[in-house]
Amino acid sequence: MATLNITTAAANQIQHVLAERGQGLGLRVSVKPSGCSGYSYVLDFADEANPDDISFEAHGAQVFVTPNALEMLDGSEVDFVNEGLNRFFRFNNPNVKDECGCGESFTV
Repeated sequence: MATLNITTAAANQIQHVLAERGQGLGLRVSVKPSGCSGYSYVLDFADEANPDDISFEAHGAQVFVTPNALEMLDGSEVDFVNEGLNRFFRFNNPNVKDECGCGESFTV
């Protein structure tokens, strides 16, 4: 069975943006071919659960993963970090073998 861990910081941010937005069930994560290393993460709001989504819940927040991304994300941790003026979701993904220099794409 696949796993995806959601940190407290990520859960708080998901809840915050959904509350600001006024709708939505959670965060949807998928991957797409992109960049110089192969794949990039795609984040979107999940306003409804698709029949083939795999759902993970922790700390009161849900993350929906598309089936094509599940193998690449299995065992990952979704975190939300503040680094200087930058705030973003970070994926601590044990399946990543290499990343491009800018950090926008990865290889599994």
